[in-house]
Order: sequence, then structure tokens, then C-alpha cells
Amino acid sequence: MSDPYPCNEITELKAVEIIRCRGHPNVTGTHRSTFEITKEPEVSRTGTCIIGVSSDKGAKDLSDEFKKILADERSELTAVFEVGGSHFQVRSFGSAGITLEHETDLVWRRSSFTCGRTVGIYSDCTAGQIPRDIIKKIQEGAEITVILTVRLNPEVRSPSVPHLPGIFHSFEESPCRACRE
Repeated sequence: MSDPYPCNEITELKAVEIIRCRGHPNVTGTHRSTFEITKEPEVSRTGTCIIGVSSDKGAKDLSDEFKKILADERSELTAVFEVGGSHFQVRSFGSAGITLEHETDLVWRRSSFTCGRTVGIYSDCTAGQIPRDIIKKIQEGAEITVILTVRLNPEVRSPSVPHLPGIFHSFEESPCRACRE
């Protein structure tokens, strides 16, 4: 017998990726709107957004499940960066425009711009906001572990989607049409 209240079946979708990279002496971590990790082994001082090199994954290497969840406007991305005994966390959002098809790079953006390198939009941190003690460890070549967790939450209201009454609601406060019937 099927459940007459399909909303009772809703579960949170989640996928996790672990990426390893390292720091580099040329990392400045001063960019004001993005930050990036790359599979490339070197970085020049002009790459002010790059915080990690020699990554074991680029955008294209992430799992299909991760990509599918992140391409939904209701997805939230949490990235935890562990660097030499310290850590920092970045919260971002997914988007239908995120394709994750770039061979070498992953970029977190403060804006809504997306391209094949973009892994998160509306990020709450940029390279210039990373604590300076962590940037120092990165400049010393510290190993970096990045734990990416993407969650699809039917209740979340992405900043990239305008609010439409009746679409984003609390199932307890205003049951969906299927639950009312």
C-alpha cells in the first residue's frame, strides 16, 4: 500500500567528496571575490585566488551523484578545509548552472557566476578572508584536505531563485497539495 502522504517520504539527499592538495610558497590568498584549488603543480604570485595546488581532483573528477545534487537550486555546499592542524569552513550554494566539467580547477565564488570550474556560488568566504595563520601554513606547503558535503534540502531557499509563494514552504505549517488531498 502506498503512502497517501508523499511528503512523509522526503529525505535529505547528501553526497560527500574528499579532495587532497597542498600549499605553495606563491599563494597570496588575497582575491576578494573567489578562491580556487587546482590540479596544477605550480602557481604564480598573480594567481591571488589559488589556495591549493596538486589537487587529486578537478571539477570533472567529482562523482555523478555529487554533481547531480549540486546542480539543484536547493542545494547547500559545505566545504571544510583542514590545513596543518587548523581548519576553516565555507558555506555556498549550488545552481542549475553548475556543470563541474573543468579538468583541473574548482572555484568558489561570492557571486552567482557559473562556469565549468564553479563548485559553489554565494560563498560566505573568499581567498582574502581566509585566516592569515592558515594562509601562512599554505605558503609553507602544508597538506590540505577538503571535505565537500552537498545537501539537497527541499525547504532551502537558494539566493539564486526568487521566492514563489507556495513553492518553498514548511511541510508542517502549510502541507503540500498532495498532503491536503
